[in-house]
Amino acid sequence: MSLNSTTIKANGIREDQHSTWIWNPWILVDNETSTLQFLENKRINKVYLQIDYEISRSVYQNFIEKATAKNIQIYALAGESYWITENGIEYQNQLMNWLELYQREATEAQRFLGIHLDIEPYETHIWTTKQTTAIQTYQQLVIHAKKKAQSLKLPLELDIPFWYDEISYETKYGKGILSEWLIKYSDGVTIMAYRDNSQDIIQIVKDEIEYAKRMDKKVVVGVETLKSAEGNLVSFSEEGEAYMDQQLNKVQKHFSKKQSFKGTAIHHLESWMEMQP
Repeated sequence: MSLNSTTIKANGIREDQHSTWIWNPWILVDNETSTLQFLENKRINKVYLQIDYEISRSVYQNFIEKATAKNIQIYALAGESYWITENGIEYQNQLMNWLELYQREATEAQRFLGIHLDIEPYETHIWTTKQTTAIQTYQQLVIHAKKKAQSLKLPLELDIPFWYDEISYETKYGKGILSEWLIKYSDGVTIMAYRDNSQDIIQIVKDEIEYAKRMDKKVVVGVETLKSAEGNLVSFSEEGEAYMDQQLNKVQKHFSKKQSFKGTAIHHLESWMEMQP
């Protein structure tokens, strides 16, 4: 069964995406069985899986084949803020070259079904001192990644913070709102809507969901389970999993009639595993 895009069950009820990030792929070397069991128990149907060049491709092949059998999509996850620095595009090229070789060697059941980039230019000094340059370089990376993804016949998705709808740009790619540009030039975005209650989450993602509807694109709403130094309102780590599930259900219900809303994502696997019930 394909889970590409939002699926419609036989009874007409929409089945949204339920995703998570795996930033430490070594967990597949040490605990593949328990990781798969956790994903299955939590009804995850999509994973953003980080690429680590030190891990054997066979580890990825074995895991993806087993995940595919459980109807879990696996997207190749990568991205660093320093990709926007001088010659940073070479790091992205390295990823794409690795992925091209991987896809060629893997069987159909072992292949990644998409590319998921998490590039955070605001974590560099360039963002602070030369924001226009930072944004333009980021846009260039996205355009380059999109072309490569198309050549690999894979969708390209991006992680974006919720506040990009407050960032204006004027670069060689035109002018406008950064969140809108990224939604338009990717195949979908996951918004890092890091707040610990449904009202705040709904408020900070509604504009992007409306814009995505006009562009016929998809938005996933992501929440945090990792303890945050930014205050208690950012993560569900203090409240626990049951409360988080209640709040996500409210978000899901609120946007259920929006075709651009594709589901929710939980950041990230290991901190989620360690959460209180």
